[in-house]
Amino acid sequence: MKKFINANIYRNNDATEILVENGVIRVLGTDLPPAEETIDLKGRLVVPPYVDAHLHLDYVYTGGSKGAKNNTGTLFEGIARWHDVKKNQSFEDAKERALKGIQEEVSKGVQFIRTHIDVCDPNLTGLKAMLEVREQLKDNVTIQIVAFPQEGMYAYKGGDELVEEALKMGADCVGSIPHFEWAREIGEKSIHRTVELAIKYDKLIDVHCDETDDVMSRFVELLNALAMTEDIGTRTAASHTCSFGSADNAYAFRMMRLFQKSGLNFIALPTENAYLQGRQDTYPKRRGMTRVKEFWESNINVCFGQDSINDPWYPVGNGNLMNILDNGIHMAQTMSMDQLDTCLDLITFNGAKTLNVEDQYGLDVGKPANFLVLDATSSFEAVRQRADVLASIRNGEYLFRKSEPSYDIELDLFRKTR
Repeated sequence: MKKFINANIYRNNDATEILVENGVIRVLGTDLPPAEETIDLKGRLVVPPYVDAHLHLDYVYTGGSKGAKNNTGTLFEGIARWHDVKKNQSFEDAKERALKGIQEEVSKGVQFIRTHIDVCDPNLTGLKAMLEVREQLKDNVTIQIVAFPQEGMYAYKGGDELVEEALKMGADCVGSIPHFEWAREIGEKSIHRTVELAIKYDKLIDVHCDETDDVMSRFVELLNALAMTEDIGTRTAASHTCSFGSADNAYAFRMMRLFQKSGLNFIALPTENAYLQGRQDTYPKRRGMTRVKEFWESNINVCFGQDSINDPWYPVGNGNLMNILDNGIHMAQTMSMDQLDTCLDLITFNGAKTLNVEDQYGLDVGKPANFLVLDATSSFEAVRQRADVLASIRNGEYLFRKSEPSYDIELDLFRKTR
């Protein structure tokens, strides 16, 4: 039994101590009974693990590969470059890179990942590698796999059949990319097929939806309508929805009322879409963000994700969700004092809701003892200082723990110098 004391627990003003037994939170409170081991957190902030709700683990570290250079910096050239790269992808290579990407994310506090795996490959190489990785790491990180047809369910011949095969093999979610299909009618067909497969195999849905500056790309409207009709809105996510950030208010506010009704989840990718979108704009130049602020204020669930780590779409990225949060709240202009106190939700609780893992997530009695210790004493300071993760605890055991920050020579502005 372990007792963590002197904790500042996020969204809990009543408890300062956490009692953990057999990997589960048994008691939250103050002045709890003695335990076999007591860990003094010295007033630091304790938060649930970070949730990366959108990542492409089969693409990681291919950004510098031969043939993967994206000269235009656009989404569509990125897809073309990846088409060339994946032809030479081996199972061993796919698995090695995925493991490295997960290591990088987990080292920065992520314990829950939803990864989109391209299934536009007759051999399903990336999927097979990711299924093995998911099983291998299941005790230390929760991974959801989206069967994602990067080149289109129908633009890629047999793409819809490969998505279905991936679901049979064990993928958790149905994915699609309607704005990449060759015509609007075919994009709509892919949305219908996505919902059909999700119901048939009892899977979650996560659609790359309207990742374009084209304001007439409105596939989120159909996705929401079908999810509402089938009563699966809370099991459905719309990723990107960049065009919704350019939509006129009459359309946007009508749709937001329908999003509230359906319970649809939204995933914004601040850094990647800021880099990819607006490439054909001069000025004013759009930054590719959906209406995060309006979603948040309307109680429509929205969260953030990393999306890419050094791939043909985005040359950087390192799995640090505090950096993603920092970029996102600046772009969304969600930095009032109240918002700064709660915006960690965008990379924690809101992501868990999107992934439908709330039964195993959160700082509550009876939940698995999964949490982070940040180098900050409050949520405001954590965001302001872009706080580092000092420890990541999974089922009551350390995934990692860092030494207290220290200096060899500490800054002293008043030190006399010669």
